[in-house]
Amino acid sequence: MGDKANAHPGAAGRATAADHPASVRNVVLVGHSGSGKTTLVEALALTAGAVNRAGRVEDGGTVSDYDEIEHRQQRSVQLSLVPVDWDGYKINVLDTPGYADFVGELRAGLRAADAALFVVSASDGVDGSTRMVWEECAAVGMPRAIVITHLEAARADFDEMTRTCAEAFGGDDPDAVLPLYLPLHGEPGPDGHAPVTGLIGLLSQRLFDYSSGERKEAEPGPDQLPLIEEARNRLIEGIIAESEDETLMDRYLGGEGIDFKTLVQDLERAVARGIFFPVLAAAPAAEGARQGLGTVELLELITGGFPTPLERRAPAVGTPDGRPREISVCDPNGPLVAEVVKTASDPYVGRVSLVRVFSGTLRPDATVHVSGHGLADRGHEDHDVDERVGALSTPFGKQQRALTHCIAGDLACVAKLNRAETGDTLSAKDDPLLMEPWQMPDPLLPLAIQAHSKADEDKLSQGLGRLVAEDPTMRLEQNQDTHQVVLWCLGEAHADVALERLRNRYGVQVDVIPHKVSLRETFAARAAGRGRHVKQSGGHGQFAICEIEVEPLPNGSGIEFVDKVVGGAVPRQFIPSVEKGVRAQSAKGVAAGHPLIDIRITLLDGKAHSVDSSDAAFQTAGALALREAAADARIHLLEPVAEVTVMVGDDYVGAVMSDLSGRRGRVVGTEQAGGGRTLVRAEVPEIEIGRYAVDLRSLSHGTARFDRRYARHEPMPPQIAEKLREQAKDAP
Repeated sequence: MGDKANAHPGAAGRATAADHPASVRNVVLVGHSGSGKTTLVEALALTAGAVNRAGRVEDGGTVSDYDEIEHRQQRSVQLSLVPVDWDGYKINVLDTPGYADFVGELRAGLRAADAALFVVSASDGVDGSTRMVWEECAAVGMPRAIVITHLEAARADFDEMTRTCAEAFGGDDPDAVLPLYLPLHGEPGPDGHAPVTGLIGLLSQRLFDYSSGERKEAEPGPDQLPLIEEARNRLIEGIIAESEDETLMDRYLGGEGIDFKTLVQDLERAVARGIFFPVLAAAPAAEGARQGLGTVELLELITGGFPTPLERRAPAVGTPDGRPREISVCDPNGPLVAEVVKTASDPYVGRVSLVRVFSGTLRPDATVHVSGHGLADRGHEDHDVDERVGALSTPFGKQQRALTHCIAGDLACVAKLNRAETGDTLSAKDDPLLMEPWQMPDPLLPLAIQAHSKADEDKLSQGLGRLVAEDPTMRLEQNQDTHQVVLWCLGEAHADVALERLRNRYGVQVDVIPHKVSLRETFAARAAGRGRHVKQSGGHGQFAICEIEVEPLPNGSGIEFVDKVVGGAVPRQFIPSVEKGVRAQSAKGVAAGHPLIDIRITLLDGKAHSVDSSDAAFQTAGALALREAAADARIHLLEPVAEVTVMVGDDYVGAVMSDLSGRRGRVVGTEQAGGGRTLVRAEVPEIEIGRYAVDLRSLSHGTARFDRRYARHEPMPPQIAEKLREQAKDAP
């Protein structure tokens, strides 16, 4: 691992196809926006020899290839893969967005990886969203390590940040979060800040000097060793406490020295088991330097301490019809089971899928079965189709380097899978399988759009289809009540990226319009109406008269039609016509153009003509009768109410409850959820929570999340209802 006494870079360079799962390491970088993840990826690539200077591949491309919007806004908005070779291992480094709106990309990275590096800025600390991801990793036992960056900042304090990480991530065992190295500071500059020039290994007691731009090993001075003694003893005790050798602690406390090799082996096992979380430091290379501070140590930690794909059990696998299926753990010769963890569109080669192979071996030009994942509610149709795999490649900046195969445990880009979407399973054509999907965050911010022009309208459907195929965290809704096209997103930045991709990638200009909720109408009290449809214009006329009574019903009753005609006043064959007419008018509304619900319509009487009465005439009379009843009655405008559950830290419970009350919400209960969190349950009108995804994040500093579920429609306050009626009258 990184504190080996005689560490050396070894073979390094560009990644190629792996030949055995044991030689692969898949690691995902996690951290808030601005913590330095992408800079660290570039530093690792530079140290591994994959690039010849920071941010540049040897043939001139860039290491990280993001959307144009990212370059303008200076933020990463998508999952990025940078594979490198180090000491005979292929390391797939997955860089994830740090912004909360792109948590779907983060979840995809966690699915594809076998271990996680949590990147923490020494000047910013640990934010709430990073803590939540740590808990997600802990729940599945994913091995983790912590990298502290931005040590060059004037107020950076490695020791203080290490203690902060132990408090945030250690839970009941802060001694499971300990540094492997201590930074070595150079001479203070004019501002009084002493730069970090090297690291001192706590186990090896060796000094690794980066001041020349290349890692050099040296003996620490006699004045330096006493400074690390306390931290070294604590680290040794922390490693021994997690050792599988139960006699080791007694021997250590009895004064017996534990040899270096045993400590390193126990450390590596504890890290791979996900029970010990080392803290390291890293900084990018200076201009012209070959290695960034701490990057060699990080690469050694990844290859020596993080698990191989052989140590990870694949997610549950079954057949498309639901029968469970057992597969061998990461066997290159087993049945093919691979998963699309990311989908992107390339203007030259078309759709490109980033795939993690869990079993078997994927080869170019093979025919595979693609199984969809049941996300029809998000615009993703279920599908089970056979497709031919295009070229396999590994990404390197904007280029793709061809691969001859991709074995179990490795990742590769697959071209021309035109039907495959993010989350889909690839398997053998004659042995179709389906993997259990990973958890997708629910998009809760609505974005109503319409085509800017007729030309855009023709391209909109195809553009939206491609957009949601790439991003399963986005939901496409064609609302039948409001007649709006709605993209449900995770936040404002997510919505901005969606609009940018529609415009630049798919050539579709759209306009954002106010989002409408599905309102309803109902009668507040009993009312009566008479519909008279009598016309005579030569030949057969139209004659139909009906009298109805309307009364409100309990919530959720719908429309009930009752026939109480006596004496044949309305012939039996025309009673269904009256019902059809009142139901059609109910669907159109009687006050503000919203569907009418929860009423009983009783047909009491009417008149017919032996020649001029018809089905159409009685449909019209029924509609007229309902409109007349509404004209003399008080009509309630009903708004949808959602059941909202908010998971929030205890510090923000009061603010959240106050905010919900300000949205006309009713808090119906709270309960302790453990870990310093509270679950708040409330019922809130949907018209008040259109932007709640954005507002809650701001209110809780990114530490809260919420879910919503339609509960029922309720009468809207008269002043708000009147305002909406006036707006409806003024609308074109």
